[in-house]
Amino acid sequence: MSIFSKLFKLFLAVVLMPLIPMLFLLAYYQVHLKNNILETHANLAQIVSSSMNQHIEDLTWRLAFAQQLTDTLKAGKNPHSVLQEALNANPDFLMLAVLSSDGKERYRAGDKQILKQVPNLDLRDDPSLPQLAKEPRLSVSSFDVVAGRPISEFIYPLSNGDFLYGIMSFFGFLSRVQEQRIGLTGRIYIVGQDGSVYANDYQYKPAFDAEALQRAFSSKDQLIKHLKTPQETYVGAFASSPILGVYVTVLQLKSEAYRGIYYTNIIIALFLLSIATLSYFGALTFAERLGEPIEALSHAAKEVSGGNLDEKVDEQIGWGEFKQLIESFNKMTADLKDYQVLQLQAQVSEMKEQVFRAVAHDLRAPLLGLQGYLYILQSGKVNEEERKNYLELMSQAAKNLSALLEDVLDVSRVQAGMMSPHKESVDMAALLKNVTDTLAPSAQQKGLELSAQAEAPRLPADPKLLQRVVMNLVSNAIKFTDKGFVRVRTFQDEKAYYVTVQDSGIGIAEKDIKNLFQKYHQLRSDRPGYGLGLFISRQIVQAHGGTLEVTSKPGEGSLFTVTLPKEKK
Repeated sequence: MSIFSKLFKLFLAVVLMPLIPMLFLLAYYQVHLKNNILETHANLAQIVSSSMNQHIEDLTWRLAFAQQLTDTLKAGKNPHSVLQEALNANPDFLMLAVLSSDGKERYRAGDKQILKQVPNLDLRDDPSLPQLAKEPRLSVSSFDVVAGRPISEFIYPLSNGDFLYGIMSFFGFLSRVQEQRIGLTGRIYIVGQDGSVYANDYQYKPAFDAEALQRAFSSKDQLIKHLKTPQETYVGAFASSPILGVYVTVLQLKSEAYRGIYYTNIIIALFLLSIATLSYFGALTFAERLGEPIEALSHAAKEVSGGNLDEKVDEQIGWGEFKQLIESFNKMTADLKDYQVLQLQAQVSEMKEQVFRAVAHDLRAPLLGLQGYLYILQSGKVNEEERKNYLELMSQAAKNLSALLEDVLDVSRVQAGMMSPHKESVDMAALLKNVTDTLAPSAQQKGLELSAQAEAPRLPADPKLLQRVVMNLVSNAIKFTDKGFVRVRTFQDEKAYYVTVQDSGIGIAEKDIKNLFQKYHQLRSDRPGYGLGLFISRQIVQAHGGTLEVTSKPGEGSLFTVTLPKEKK
């Protein structure tokens, strides 16, 4: 995970964690706020219901003519004039009629259009009449629509046993009710229990789902939390009215009723988006400021671990504790470099001392031998056979001394860059035969199988230098192999020529391989040599543009491989 993503998550966590309980509280508050809004609608519906109840109670006051009507009836006179006078005094009355005690119509008066639509009344089967006769009170029935006008029927018992029947228009009352507004879309409706809205042709009549209203009226909760129409969704509340089967309903568009809540949610969403944006750019800024010194330190640490102690980190990119860390890192690399230089100097001095002691010892031995043989020869006390033997020993001592001096001179030439090969087509069969013939006595003395196989008959190289490489590798293999075999092989493929020397000797540990080709490095101090052969061999191969590598396991032998790439045509 990158620094940026970690910082971004950290910033969000730090900022949002305290907000999470607040968001839960806000959600809880919004649920109650919605209920409070709907409770306001319910209170308004209750107020309108109370207003309707007051309107009906006013109707009782307007029935004061009932006593005059009763007196007229008792006198056996036609009450039509009384009824007409009452109609004129009460414009909301559309029709008045007198029913006998058994519910049959006796007299009527009213609007001609209404009279045509209302047949002669016969309420003898109405069970409410006997009850009204026992408990005199005004009874108002449910709403209906006649001639495009919302109306309601009422029955009032007279003291002579008859009943006053009337049809009253609620157009004015409903008009006043529908003129009330809650916001832009909130209205008050008078709705029947079947879900039909009572309104005349000139009043607003929304396309509410009647079944949805019926389900709302049948529930115990007065709050309507979801009422869907083909175009919009409404919320609101209802209250029962003093008229049987009629409800006062307050409905408002959900989007308008909860507008404040929606605005709050939008503000919160914008606030959270702002937090996320600030967190993003804050994390990005800090990641850049943190990433630059960390990346520089990481790169420098890799370089130092690879041995490059000259790597420095620019202190100008640091800030705060990073600046101190970079200063400490640079000081550490400087100290490490000084320590490494001192350590290398000590190691080189020690190796040189060891080499010089070994070289001095090996130089002294043949020199002392030569001096001794010369003294004997000069004395003249030796016969011819002894003289030949001493001369041969002196020749061998001179060759050993020459080989040692040649190795030391080769190291000097390599370090000076003076070893450059002169390539020609080398007969590998002859070269391998020369090497094996020269080293066969040493192999036979240890009982080793020494073999050579030239599958690549010729390859381009400096014959003397290449022979020296193969001679060094085979000589080392014989030196470190006590039993088994030493095999030399040349072959090629499309890319390169290969010369391999494989043995069944003591093998090399993995930790020793990396230092194997350093000069003056000896794997075993109990074996003869000066640690120069493999160093010189690798330098010769590299001068040819190739490589010298080794694979080995302790106790299983080693495989040295010389790779000389073919020139591209």
